[in-house]
Amino acid sequence: MRGHVAAAADDVEKLRKALAAEHAVLFAYGLLGARTSGSLRERVEDAFDTHRARRDQLRSYIVARGGQPAEAEASYALPFFPADATLATNLAVQLENGVTAAYLELASAQDPSLRRYAAKAMQDAVTRAYRFRPAQPPAFPGMPGSTPTPTPTATPTAAPSASSSSGAGSGITE
Repeated sequence: MRGHVAAAADDVEKLRKALAAEHAVLFAYGLLGARTSGSLRERVEDAFDTHRARRDQLRSYIVARGGQPAEAEASYALPFFPADATLATNLAVQLENGVTAAYLELASAQDPSLRRYAAKAMQDAVTRAYRFRPAQPPAFPGMPGSTPTPTPTATPTAAPSASSSSGAGSGITE
């Protein structure tokens, strides 16, 4: 019985890590959604909606296992500021690669249903990354060393300077 309790606690911790990644990704996609337009914005909105659903499901899994889900941070530091469509696309790909890595750990959960959930989440993330930038994905997405995956971190950041912003109301388009 003791091993079962430890395994369940380990699964909750893996769920919390995946939830933290989803919180960070949602923050970044929210920024991208506000700064993009056209077909790029449609893809960003689709990704945001999918990640929001994943976040909500992870919260449910944590609560169902007796855990307490963490709330999102107020802001996250991005690896770079998406000042144009190319950078916005690059950021979206990095977000998907980063969340794939977070779900890779969840794929080692004791609960088979969580392993299936993690595998599906990873598959979806790699597919979304491909939709943003069609390129051959790494052989083992999410594995350390397969691709650089800087993800947003919960660190206060300064607002972009006026020179890096394209002004209110203008969106980044492809």
